[in-house]
Amino acid sequence: MPQLHAQPYDITASGFYFEDAEEFRVRVAALRNDHGDPIEEFEIQFIDGDDIDCALASAIGLSQANYAAYLECCTAWEDWQKTLVIIAVAESGYSFEPDKDPADYDIDIYPADGLRELAHQFVDDGLLGDIPDNLLPYFDYDAFARDLSVEYTEAMIAGQRLVWRAG
Repeated sequence: MPQLHAQPYDITASGFYFEDAEEFRVRVAALRNDHGDPIEEFEIQFIDGDDIDCALASAIGLSQANYAAYLECCTAWEDWQKTLVIIAVAESGYSFEPDKDPADYDIDIYPADGLRELAHQFVDDGLLGDIPDNLLPYFDYDAFARDLSVEYTEAMIAGQRLVWRAG
């Protein structure tokens, strides 16, 4: 579970760390500034957790408005689902919709160090048909990688290099 910090915009109040929405609500209800007034607005900061959860927080623009949904998604989703949402929101312009199944985003992800490696994978998988072994040494993988760059994009997410494309 990620650890978050609620930093009040009121400079006369102290922030606090929390790990779930209920803890946030309890701490906010008890928090007062130096004048005894309740605090209502906070900046929510990602403090500690898995790299993929940090990337998700950054992609969705973690805030007071979406922290509860973010925490729920961190618990409910697998890493591959988080990766889909990160790409959909941060790279493809989708909005963060926590109730939407991440698999519904029309995004293909390939674990590859770059387009040239993806070109090799596609040839090995027979995407271009059956290329005889004696012709493979003459195949121009760099040219194929350049062609792939029209539809595919490289990304580094939580320390993992990926190639993706929106369908």
